[in-house]
Amino acid sequence: MAMWVFGYGSLLWNPGFEVAEQRMATLPGYARSFCMRSIHHRGTEAEPGLVLALDEVADARCDGVALRVADGQEEATLAYLRERELISSAYLEKMLEIDLADGHCVTAVTYVIDADHVQYCGGLPLEEQAQIIAHAHGGRGPNREYLVNTAEHLHALGVADPDLDWLVRRVAAISA
Repeated sequence: MAMWVFGYGSLLWNPGFEVAEQRMATLPGYARSFCMRSIHHRGTEAEPGLVLALDEVADARCDGVALRVADGQEEATLAYLRERELISSAYLEKMLEIDLADGHCVTAVTYVIDADHVQYCGGLPLEEQAQIIAHAHGGRGPNREYLVNTAEHLHALGVADPDLDWLVRRVAAISA
């Protein structure tokens, strides 16, 4: 049986594993938002950045991509994803049902935020998010680069996210 991974943030533009197939998909019951403080990849413990996470929200839907792992690469991919995504245990690894654009449903490895974790920061006003993203920098580079890459890839996929678009404009203005 194929192994699928749901991508909604950096997995859109930097999966880090061999993708055999990519399809548009929707995850019901979750919303994409900058609700996780990043203390490794896009910020530091002293000056945390923000990264996207899936926050459980009734009646929400998150559009993203289903990434099918290349045959024979399942174990290595899962080990890689766990090292990358579970670095601070703010994410929970779940096997969730996602709806493919063609009407099929598959189970996918999905990383969602642990709302009880100290790095969870759901509900921050957009202006506060913009100020943090404009200034934060971590082991994988500037926080604003993460924002822009994600927004550009969502646009390329035809996925609208007005909050991300506003953040891109605001962060650019702050950084100018």
